[in-house]
Amino acid sequence: MTPVEITRGDSPVVLGLPHTGTCVPEDVRADLNARGRGLDDTDWHIHKLYEGLLPGATSVRATFHRYVIDANRDPSGASLYPGQNTTALVPLTDFDGYDIWDRTPDDAEIEKRRATYHAPYHAALAAELERVRARHGVAILYDCHSIRSEIPFLFDGVLPDFSIGTNMGETCDPAIERTVSAVCDRAEGYTGTINGRFKGGWTTRHYGRPQSGLHAIQMELAQSTYLDAEAAPWRYDAAKADRLRAHLAEILTELADLAPTLPKPTGDQA
Repeated sequence: MTPVEITRGDSPVVLGLPHTGTCVPEDVRADLNARGRGLDDTDWHIHKLYEGLLPGATSVRATFHRYVIDANRDPSGASLYPGQNTTALVPLTDFDGYDIWDRTPDDAEIEKRRATYHAPYHAALAAELERVRARHGVAILYDCHSIRSEIPFLFDGVLPDFSIGTNMGETCDPAIERTVSAVCDRAEGYTGTINGRFKGGWTTRHYGRPQSGLHAIQMELAQSTYLDAEAAPWRYDAAKADRLRAHLAEILTELADLAPTLPKPTGDQA
């Protein structure tokens, strides 16, 4: 299995796709229980949803499933949301809190997966961001995610359709957050929030260094906005998706147009 797929473009926008992969090596699959083998916590069809929305955008996509190892978690294993229910670098439960393993991976196995999957994905993402920044002076990482809109184990109530994460404004220039939020606010029939339950995962927090010309923002979409139902077999609803894609295309286009106006790093900030 090739752990990462890269599509290179000349836009200042880089799409991160850490959770849309469904590949599970046979030795890992053998250790999952029946519930785990359902792969329910996939960001289903996200690569299809964003495909072709911004000509020239670079994309970096993890092909492996998040149950193998989560490409959007701190490789040290530190929690993104201390004190709240969440899932680990190698999840032991699904989003509903149920065990997913017949045989739980030990520390040696987790380290093997980190080196084999997590590290190559982030090496590729870092390299593409540097390439894009060298070309444009800045790079904007737009990290693409989706999740079921109702998961009581992780959050109360129903998620907004658009959940924007910038770690309370730390990971990008304020103009980027304003631009994305404004498009979401104009999207008739959709709801949105900034830095609510999702403030940006490890990817957004790790790469978002605005003073260095690297900007990062996470978009967590409610799967009800583009799936037929938030349950197996997780069918893509073309009519819903096309309506949503128009707004996503507007977001990405406005980000690409905004990039030349962003402050460029100088001296040792680069």
